[in-house]
Amino acid sequence: MQAFDLYAILPELVLLVVTCLLLVASVYVPERVTSTPGVEQDIFHTPRGVGFVYFFSIILLVFLIIAFIGRMGDPALVAMNGLFQSDPFSNLLKACSCGAVLISLIYSKQYLMDRALFRPDFIVLALLALLGQFVLISGANLLTLYLGLELMALPTYALVAMRHSSEKSVEAGIKYFILGALASGFLLYGMSMLYGVTGSLDLIEIFKTVADPRVNHLVMAFGLVFIVSGLAFKLGVVPFHMWVPDVYQGAPTAVTLMIAAAPKLAAFALLFRLLVNTLLPLLGDWQPMLILLAVLSLLIGNITAIAQTNLKRMLAYSAIAQMGFVLLGMLSVFDDHAFSAALFYVITYVLTTLGSFGLLMLLSRKGYDCETLSGLKGLNKKHPWFAFVGLVMMFSLAGIPPTVGFAAKLGVLEALVDAEHTFIAIIAVMAALIGAFYYLRVVKVMYFDEPEHDITITGSGIAKGLLGLNCMLVLVLGIVPAGLMTICLDAMRRTLLGS
Repeated sequence: MQAFDLYAILPELVLLVVTCLLLVASVYVPERVTSTPGVEQDIFHTPRGVGFVYFFSIILLVFLIIAFIGRMGDPALVAMNGLFQSDPFSNLLKACSCGAVLISLIYSKQYLMDRALFRPDFIVLALLALLGQFVLISGANLLTLYLGLELMALPTYALVAMRHSSEKSVEAGIKYFILGALASGFLLYGMSMLYGVTGSLDLIEIFKTVADPRVNHLVMAFGLVFIVSGLAFKLGVVPFHMWVPDVYQGAPTAVTLMIAAAPKLAAFALLFRLLVNTLLPLLGDWQPMLILLAVLSLLIGNITAIAQTNLKRMLAYSAIAQMGFVLLGMLSVFDDHAFSAALFYVITYVLTTLGSFGLLMLLSRKGYDCETLSGLKGLNKKHPWFAFVGLVMMFSLAGIPPTVGFAAKLGVLEALVDAEHTFIAIIAVMAALIGAFYYLRVVKVMYFDEPEHDITITGSGIAKGLLGLNCMLVLVLGIVPAGLMTICLDAMRRTLLGS
């Protein structure tokens, strides 16, 4: 192993070693039992070492964010004998993934405590899933990409089914596992066909071989179909979206946030690595597939979301439509502005998703989950600030100015028009208008309906302050998006030049 190999994988090694040490160390921290005076039944058991694991996990994530931001200026390099690549694109996505997991843990703490889920294994599984995302984002080899994908998915299956007392949670975990295994099989089969034709697992070598006109194009096309199908499942786009609503609704809200935020960044990286970095010569084959997947996701996702009264299920169909927009950003393959627009879109979508689910968790309490529209009725009369946060998040998801969602959608639409996909851009605008209906319905419920029950805000002061900061970021990045857009464009350009 060379010195630059160790440097390239150092953050992953630190995350792996610290996560394992935290899991072992939690066993040696004694269990803490507290009880309410005079109430014999009200006894709360704090699992071994959960506070210790939580505290050091937060420190670890902050350290990793700083490390990846510091690496943004480094040139692209391929390490570990062609298995691993470190470039500005991967460093940016890893920093955002760490930030998403960090914010998710802070938002989730009180929610998990109220449901006896605040345990060391929850945090360790979340960190292991993050490790899988790191490997997936930096994969330079088909084998590395698949291992990263499985390392991200397996802890997530366990997280979804962690609430053993809930039938919905267990059912969602089983569905997610079975369909996830099927999608992984599709992806692996497509990769095996690529290997059979090209004789290599290295992405760069596959790119060179695919460009050769003597390659068996029919076998490549079949392999591409399986690969795109597997990618579509991981992104949760139509017609591979069947798991998204059930898993979003069945999983505890804290776990839903773990699925809805950071993994989307890794899935986007997988899409970029395979289709752009590796299979660009097959553009004429996979571009029509992406167009079909994107248009179907935009229409079916937004239309189906209108009929939903469960907020988590509504946000699931919303996520399907939002990923359709991300796919549209991948159509202008010879324009780095289009790639940066898609990257900007997925980052800002994750930021908005964090705020949306964070609000739902702060409105939940012991014995009650805020999951339906009725739970938000009259929120403005009881808690005007949190109603404003909800309004900003819904406006951003709908793409209404001055939120960051408007800037993100505008960037993708501009890329489509520049690439002469004007008709598809018109369909995207119409779908966004349909989606605005159910987002504005949430705002109407918060501001104009009378409350049906007492609305209580839970969570620590840190979680409430972070939610406020999240809201301000969505507004500030919407008013002044140039900074983040420049970072995305610079990272994409330097990565494409390095590859």
